Amino acid sequence: MGIVGTRFSEVVLGGVVRQGWWLVVEEEDGPGFVVAGPFGDRDEAVWALDDLEDVPADAHPVYGVRRADGLLRRRSSPQDRAWWSFLGEQVDRLPAGWDADMDDEHPLPGLVVGVVAVLAEAGLFLYDPTGADGELGGVCLTPEAALDGVVVSWRQHDRMSLDQLHGAAADALVQQVMNRALAEVLSVRGFAVEPLGGACVVRAGEPAG
Repeated sequence: MGIVGTRFSEVVLGGVVRQGWWLVVEEEDGPGFVVAGPFGDRDEAVWALDDLEDVPADAHPVYGVRRADGLLRRRSSPQDRAWWSFLGEQVDRLPAGWDADMDDEHPLPGLVVGVVAVLAEAGLFLYDPTGADGELGGVCLTPEAALDGVVVSWRQHDRMSLDQLHGAAADALVQQVMNRALAEVLSVRGFAVEPLGGACVVRAGEPAG
């Protein structure tokens, strides 16, 4: 059965849409059961929760392929793939070779990715000193195997950090506020955070939702 057409994030097989966003009720064991769909994107599926009648209260949008028996085989959505691509771009901003001496079992790379993901979800992106937008600032993240963690601090825009257009006092106060905000965000998300000068050391903790 070949692909005969596409629309949004859907795949049409033999004239019937099989892959896309669906409203699903989770089964206790196994894949979820499709109750409505497919929808063109996740927002459309969310809106349908209010518009459709007789949709179970625990139905929620999931991306995947609907099986012939009405169950859903989950797939990575276009949004998921875009997110992982973006996350990879963020991690690539770290110094080259930072993990060269770490084997596959070393916990630090996983911690780094987790920290970067939490910061990105909060709208906080890594500082890229070698990039075209390096003057914009961002989160400075330094993996430190000797500390079993990641050193995190904030880098302000060059107008504040280098040119100090608003004065040294404003620069220092904003720096303190932003460093404290980073520590609080990471702590709220379940990491163990320890002050280190003006920065903080972040270690694995109990993940928060």
